Amino acid sequence: MVADHYYTKHPRVKSAEEMISVNLRSKTLTLYTDSGVFSKKGVDYGSKLLVEHIEAGADAKILDIGCGYGTIGLTLAKEMSSRKVTLVDVNERAVLLSKKNADQNNIANVSIFQSDLFHSVQDRDYDMIVSNPPIRAGKRVVHALLEEGYDYLSPTGELWIVIQKKQGAASALKKLEEIYSQVQEVTKNKGYRIYQAKKG
Repeated sequence: MVADHYYTKHPRVKSAEEMISVNLRSKTLTLYTDSGVFSKKGVDYGSKLLVEHIEAGADAKILDIGCGYGTIGLTLAKEMSSRKVTLVDVNERAVLLSKKNADQNNIANVSIFQSDLFHSVQDRDYDMIVSNPPIRAGKRVVHALLEEGYDYLSPTGELWIVIQKKQGAASALKKLEEIYSQVQEVTKNKGYRIYQAKKG
């Protein structure tokens, strides 16, 4: 039997909710986490690095793909209520937590639903797609996210991701450079790389 991991539609591991408090982009959020979702014990360093470096407009339409319990998408939504932020994850438990965390932090400018990558995403005019991609799901899934994301961005849209050097940063960068018109490494720290890929 394959062990449960966070890239699972229906986690079988017993629920054990916890609550954490995080301060990101000068906003404090209280978040519920649980077994069977990514980084249960606290926001991982890669997500923190990504969310602190993202450059998003005040009215940006944003898609957080592989949202987990909502750290990145909810932070961006709370920072500017004029933004429209969609959060999706394949993991039903993560989706329920994200909805609970939106309510917990009085964040209304969000849409949250279950989707295996872009499968259930209807809109194709996002200003920005952000992701701490599901590395454990494998290179094929991560590269599909990078490739398919292009078609869900507006003509001037951007994809922002974080990925560790030891977990495929070089191949991800190469894939981005094959697809997007401009790609840059925004920052690197502790083995993590933040990439910004512009469609147009």
